[in-house]
Parts: sequence; C-alpha cells; structure tokens
Amino acid sequence: MFVSLVIEIEKDWIDYNGHLNMAYYNVIFDRAGEDAFVQLGLGGGYARARGLTTYAAEAHVCYIRELHFGHSVTVTLQLLDYDQKRLHVYQELRHIDGWLAATSEQLCLHVDMSGPKVVPFPPDILANLERMHASHAMLGVPVRAGRAIAIKRNPRA
Repeated sequence: MFVSLVIEIEKDWIDYNGHLNMAYYNVIFDRAGEDAFVQLGLGGGYARARGLTTYAAEAHVCYIRELHFGHSVTVTLQLLDYDQKRLHVYQELRHIDGWLAATSEQLCLHVDMSGPKVVPFPPDILANLERMHASHAMLGVPVRAGRAIAIKRNPRA
C-alpha cells in the first residue's frame, strides 16, 4: 500500500474551534494522493507532457478524530478499482502515533485537458494501474469503504 511522507499540521490550517479545519483534511488527502499518482505516472509531469490528467468526480470524507497544530500525520492510499477511464481510491489519514483521524474515498476521471473530456487511459498507465490494483487487491476492501451518508431512523419512533 502507498504510504505518504510525514505531513505536519500547519498553524494556518487550524480553525476557530482549535482543530484542523475540514478543508485542510482534503488538502492533506490531495497532497498525499498526488505522490501516489506520481508513482502511477499520473502526476503533474504527466499533465504537462501529455495534456492528460485526473479530475475528482466525487469524494466522501469521514472525520473520525480531531487533529491539532503540531500533529504529524501520514496518509495511505489503496486503489480499490479502475476501468478504462476511472479510478476508485480509498485513503486513510493517520496520526503519526497510528490512530485514524479521517478517511477519504474518491472517484477520479481521466481527462484530456484540451476538451476537457473524459478519455481512456493510455496503455502504459493502464499497465501501472493493473500492477497497483493487483498488489492492493490482496489487502481486501477496507471496512470503512463504501459508506453512504444517511440519517438512520428508528422505525418505531
């Protein structure tokens, strides 16, 4: 599984409640995801050289435990699925001590920036995705993946 470098929580990311603002969880997931995408050949160099990139189509973040200024974190990324034009990834944001702070599940589209329009991945990128998916498939589907937002009602209420 991909594991990011250590990321330090910055003072400017702290909100008036004294903890990491929800927007910066996404910043952290995005920074770590970019590092994983570079390993797949999908980073900024890919966009500049080929005019192709990925766009986030959907994201679901679960905030599990507060982070504060001075905390250090890492992010894991698991490729759950992919097809000719899409990626389904799952990330976990963990405090350096190991406890889970947040999760993010995302659907990403492969885009030709000249359109922009969704297009198939080139063969070399598909080969990279196949290799990563095969190694990540052995990990199984994370328990927290596939969650939906809903208010569960008691039928007797």
